[in-house]
Amino acid sequence: MANPKKIDRFEKARLEKLNKIVELGHDPFGQRFDGHISISSAREECPEESGVNGEKVRVAGRIVLRRKAGKLRFFDIKDATGKIQLLFSRGDLSPEQWELMGQLDLGDLIGIDGSMRRTDSGEISIWVEELTVLCKSLAQPPEKHHGVTDVETLLRHRELDLIYTEGVRDKLVLRSQIINSVRSTLGQQQFTEVETPVLHAIAGGAAARPFTTHHNALDIDLYLRIALELHLKRLMVGGIERVYEIGRVFRNEGIDATHNPEFTMIEIYQAYGNYESMMDLTEAIISDAARVVLKASGKDVENERLVLPWGDKTINFTPPFQRKTYAELFEQHAGCSMTDGDAVRKKAQELGAQGAIKPEFLAQMESGHIHPDVIVSEVFEACVEDALEGPVFVMDYPASICPLTKRKQSDPQIAERFELFVHGMELANAYTELNDPKLQEQLFLTQLEGLPEEDSMAKMDHDFISALKVGMPPAGGLGIGIDRLVMLLTNSHSIRDIIFLPLLRPETVASKEDTPKETK
Repeated sequence: MANPKKIDRFEKARLEKLNKIVELGHDPFGQRFDGHISISSAREECPEESGVNGEKVRVAGRIVLRRKAGKLRFFDIKDATGKIQLLFSRGDLSPEQWELMGQLDLGDLIGIDGSMRRTDSGEISIWVEELTVLCKSLAQPPEKHHGVTDVETLLRHRELDLIYTEGVRDKLVLRSQIINSVRSTLGQQQFTEVETPVLHAIAGGAAARPFTTHHNALDIDLYLRIALELHLKRLMVGGIERVYEIGRVFRNEGIDATHNPEFTMIEIYQAYGNYESMMDLTEAIISDAARVVLKASGKDVENERLVLPWGDKTINFTPPFQRKTYAELFEQHAGCSMTDGDAVRKKAQELGAQGAIKPEFLAQMESGHIHPDVIVSEVFEACVEDALEGPVFVMDYPASICPLTKRKQSDPQIAERFELFVHGMELANAYTELNDPKLQEQLFLTQLEGLPEEDSMAKMDHDFISALKVGMPPAGGLGIGIDRLVMLLTNSHSIRDIIFLPLLRPETVASKEDTPKETK
């Protein structure tokens, strides 16, 4: 259990120092601090010879280390660009400044004016001439050598993770750079970014359980969106021929290494394209993002293949990616044709015996209540997906499981759809979009058959059908999970590692028996 006395003792000591800072005439929580430069820029100003004063600099950062040697005090401070050593000399500072320095703790934010100097050991340092307190930290930082090792503590207190865990901040900053790359790629191809409603009257565009809320003024139930699709298509009907949105999507479902209840999606629609156009666009988006990651790691992206690490393996994002049909992959890995109903059922039973398919599904299958293509889909998911190293486009899905997709003219039983798989993970999903309003309405009705009226997924989006009747151009549509893309590009094996603030259960009274001791 927690030890409040221990925690209070540390906080009390810091509060006493805060009061002393006030007595010395300083604001313990700081004021505007103009004219400072990054620590990385300051380091570049340091002279090559030791013991020589260089350029005067002004920097700001958080104290992460401190030590003393005679009349010198050494502090390390850190900002977003790196760390630097500070030297405080009792002989060179006023008594008031020296006393002010004595009130500092690990975790405090300070501003420094001083001269660049290289020590005899070659350490780049700043010889402090004036100290400014920018924020007194009242919380005890992690212990120097062991830090915070509990994963949940790090995720729940992401600020500690960002400050004290090597590489966390860099990875999350890289996430932003990857998203900027996606926007840049689409901008070069004249796509327009839009924002569509997060609150929906009908949870549509995907088969998923929504989060429900209530609008008091209108006295209606609303749903946090489970997809971006239907609103974007309405905008395409309205003449925005190349349209996309990067937005948060919410699904009231489970949490695991690749799923979070709220996640970031990009959906893209291109008039007069098809699912093959979307393959080309997917390759451009992902390969451009891979170049950004390689460049951040110092690689020469012009002369190297786009190969990134993935655990003890690698992923080659150099286009073109492999393209395989659903049917050929099914036959290769399941050992039978997806059109051979008896063989597919037998394979499902084998997978059930191995625990790869749930008994409830097998029971429904035996009762005859499941469409044959749904059985095919279950078998594909159980024995094919994990075997796909990729990147590989899986093309041409059974039409009955793709209600928003145009059928192949040569075979109406096949939908013009692909999913992109990388090391067993679905990364992108794309269609040649269905733009026949009558067929779309009929497919919606078939999909919703049997669902209770109170079920949010049992309601048809009539506004979308009305928009289709106005006339939607033939088009390709693409969805990419941004979180999964960042996971793959940054060699992260949990979605929580690349979400700034992932969802966790509410914190109960935390046990902090191992509250870290002050590090001198």
